[in-house]
Amino acid sequence: MSQLPHLTASGEVHIVDVGDKAATRRVAIAEGSILMQPETLQAIRDQQIKKGDVLAVARIAGLMAAKKTSEIVPLCHPIALTHAEVVITPRTDGAGLDCRAEAVTVERTGVEMEAIHAVQAALLTVYDMCKAMDRGMEISGIRLLHKSGGRSGEWNRDASPHVG
Repeated sequence: MSQLPHLTASGEVHIVDVGDKAATRRVAIAEGSILMQPETLQAIRDQQIKKGDVLAVARIAGLMAAKKTSEIVPLCHPIALTHAEVVITPRTDGAGLDCRAEAVTVERTGVEMEAIHAVQAALLTVYDMCKAMDRGMEISGIRLLHKSGGRSGEWNRDASPHVG
């Protein structure tokens, strides 16, 4: 079997057959940040952004993205989520917002892509809603923190020797 499961032995791309795998509870948690000017963060907090409630719209965008991940990522299986959550909070250093998303399913394949996609869409929505005030915002640090379930079991970012 190829080291990359999305490639056949001859190197052709395909969607992995998960039909023989057992459906298990799978959880993934991802995070990311958007850095911005302090005035932009204050305008978000005071709900002074002309497009509306930035945090509410960004949370909804993240949830919608989690549900639609397989429509955006070509080799991602469509899965039924049993739970999804997007939490956006001001950074402790006052330099922007942190976003954390959790995706849960009982399926034959994991939900890492759904959690990561939720974070990306939520932060991109913040950028879109605030760009008239601060085009210099920077989205960064999008990464998987945790995954559990399936054959490979549990993985946590802190326990992985090859990532910082």
